[in-house]
Amino acid sequence: MGFLKRTNKKFDYQPLYYKGEGSPFKIEHKLDQFRTTAGKNKGIKGKFSDALNDLKSSDKSVNKTILIIIAILIFIFLYIIDFDLSIFTN
Repeated sequence: MGFLKRTNKKFDYQPLYYKGEGSPFKIEHKLDQFRTTAGKNKGIKGKFSDALNDLKSSDKSVNKTILIIIAILIFIFLYIIDFDLSIFTN
């Protein structure tokens, strides 16, 4: 019963004009080398602590900009749904 004992076929394809190092098919994000949480599989606790440390050391002006953009988008949404802002005043 030779048809039950099959081995996996392995393909060793190399592109014709590729002269670089490593595999051209390796999927990696361009910014992974700058991230502290990407690359090392340290477990959930290690990744979570790295993310918290990265958040603590982030640029404060970026956080202010994000908050301003979110506030503007919320006001635009409230304007679109015709929300009455006079309920907040006396």
